[in-house]
Formats: sequence, C-alpha cells, structure tokens
Amino acid sequence: MKIRTEIIINASKEKVWDILTDFGNYSSWNPFIIHSKGQAVVGTKLTNTMKNSDKDMTFKPTILKVETYRYFDWLGSLWFKGVFDGHHYFEIEEINSNQVKLNHGENFSGILSKMILKKIGEETRGNFVKMNMALKEKAEG
Repeated sequence: MKIRTEIIINASKEKVWDILTDFGNYSSWNPFIIHSKGQAVVGTKLTNTMKNSDKDMTFKPTILKVETYRYFDWLGSLWFKGVFDGHHYFEIEEINSNQVKLNHGENFSGILSKMILKKIGEETRGNFVKMNMALKEKAEG
C-alpha cells in the first residue's frame, strides 16, 4: 500500500530542504500537516497534527533517516506498531542549482492498513498533492 507524489519546484535544494525541515513553521504554509514540532534528527520524535476531512489527528512519528538537502523520513503508527503504520518520506532530487524534483510519499503496513486506506487513501493522496503545491508556492515565492 503506497502513496507516491512528485512535483517540480523552481528553487534550490537548500531552500526546499530548509522549508521542509522547519517543522515549527508548517502552520504558516502547510494545508495538510497543520502543526509540527521537532527536529530532523535521527531517532527523535516529531509531534505532527494533520488535517484529513474535517478531522485533525495528532501523531508522533520517529525520524528514521536524514540526508541533508536530499532525504528524510519518519515512521508513525496508529495506536501501536503493527496496526496501521506509515513510513513517510521526502526525497529531493536536484535537477539544477535552481530546480528540484520532490518525491513525497508514504508506504503503509499493518493489519488495518487495507481497510483504513480504502476509506482515506484518495483523500490522503490529495492532501499530499496540496502540501506539495503549497511547498512549491512558498519556495518559489
């Protein structure tokens, strides 16, 4: 079970990285992850609040890997590991010094993943796209 999105952003990898990893400012631009606290440091937990439909949901994923200006990801779980887990990632591919391709996605697993994604999968994918567009607007603005 996967959601994968991509977008071309006319900005440097450094600028895109700085926006994506400035979690405290997500509320100023991000329509999907509307609040976030934490740092892009392996092993630390973020506190993220996402908006899906009319509902806000707070979760505390753990940062798994960080490659400055290139990649970071986290693993979050609903209730406890193995029920509905999401491995969320952001990969920045430099096209040139002022243009990148952002690969943004999530791999889902767990005993309830199929059922939950059947309900919220399309909307969640749409929210990834909205986040990508908002990031593009902020980075290019």
